[in-house]
Amino acid sequence: MRGDTSSIHIRPHPCLNEERFIGGSWRISPDRLTRLELIEVLVIDGGSSDQTRAIVAQWERRDKRFKLVDNPDRYVPHALNLGIRAASGEFIVIMGAHAAYPADYLSKLEEGLQSTGALNVGGVCLTAPRSEAPKARAIAALLRHPLGVGNSLFRIGVDRPTEVDTVPFGCYPRGVFGTYGLFDERLLRNQDIEFNKRIYNSGGKILLLPDVQCTYFARDTFRALWQNNFQNGLWVIRTAKLTRRLSSLSLRHFVPLGFVFYLALAALCSFFGWFAALAPLILYLFLTGAAAFRIAWREGSALVFPLAWAGFPVLHLSYGLGSLQGLWELAKEKIIKKPIRAGQ
Repeated sequence: MRGDTSSIHIRPHPCLNEERFIGGSWRISPDRLTRLELIEVLVIDGGSSDQTRAIVAQWERRDKRFKLVDNPDRYVPHALNLGIRAASGEFIVIMGAHAAYPADYLSKLEEGLQSTGALNVGGVCLTAPRSEAPKARAIAALLRHPLGVGNSLFRIGVDRPTEVDTVPFGCYPRGVFGTYGLFDERLLRNQDIEFNKRIYNSGGKILLLPDVQCTYFARDTFRALWQNNFQNGLWVIRTAKLTRRLSSLSLRHFVPLGFVFYLALAALCSFFGWFAALAPLILYLFLTGAAAFRIAWREGSALVFPLAWAGFPVLHLSYGLGSLQGLWELAKEKIIKKPIRAGQ
C-alpha cells in the first residue's frame, strides 16, 4: 500500500442487526487486515439491537484501524455520507455486509484505480446461495443469468477490463466526492447507481475488473426475492421522479415494467383470438424453460429446474409491478397534489 492512508468504509446496508454477517469468519476482521497497515475501517451502524455493535467494539479494542460510527437516520445513503465525511484516506471503498471478499480485494482495487485513471473501479460480484437447498441454488443462479438480470455485467461477468455505468462495492479516489457531490439522501435505494451514473454521464470512467471478485449471498426464498425486487422496481420510478432525470438509471432498469405492459397488451389481444394472447406467453415460457433447464444442468440437480423456471416470472413480475406501483404513486401525486413520502 502507499504511504497515504487508504480508507475503507464498510456499509452493512446500513448496518442494522447484522451480527450474522459482520461477525462471520469470512468477513473483514482484524485478522484479515494484517498486511494492510495504512488503512481505516469505518463501520456505520444504524442503532443495532443485536450483537453487531459489540462485535465491532471488540474489533476497535483490538485494532485502532476500526471505528464505529453512529447513523441516527438509519438509512443507507445517510450511512454512506457519514462514512465518507469521517474517512481520512486517499481512497474510499464502499463495502456491504452481505458479501464476502478475498484477501487481495482491497489491494487489487487500489492498484486498478491507480493504473487506469478511472474514477471508480469494482469487480465481478459472484452470486452464491445462502444454503445448498435447491430453491436457494435456483434463486442464486437466476441472479447471475442474463435472462434474469439483463446486461448487468458485474453480475454475469467479463473477460477483460470493461467500462460500465456502475459497479458494486467500488473504490473511489476521495476527490470524486468533492467533484460530484455525495450520495443523494432522498434515494433510499439506487443511491449508488445514481451516483455512478452522475460520474458516467459526465464522462468519467468506471471500470469493471475481471480479476477482482467478491461473493454476494442471495435471498433464499421466493417471498424474500419478490419483496426485495418489488422495492427495487418501485424505486426505479421514485429515483427518476426525485432526480428528474431518466438518465439517473439505465435502460435495463425499465425493462421489467415494459414486460408487465407487454403481458397486459397480450391480454387485450385475447379479444382478437386466443392465439394472439397466448403466443407471447408461450414464447416467454419457452425461453425461461430453456434457461431453467440449462441452469439445472449446470447445478447438477433436476430439482432446480422447476424452481428456476418458476423463479423467472417471480423475478420479472415483482420488479415490473413495483415500477407500476411507482407510476401509480406518480399519478396520485398529480391528482391529489400530495407527495408520497420516500420512506413509505
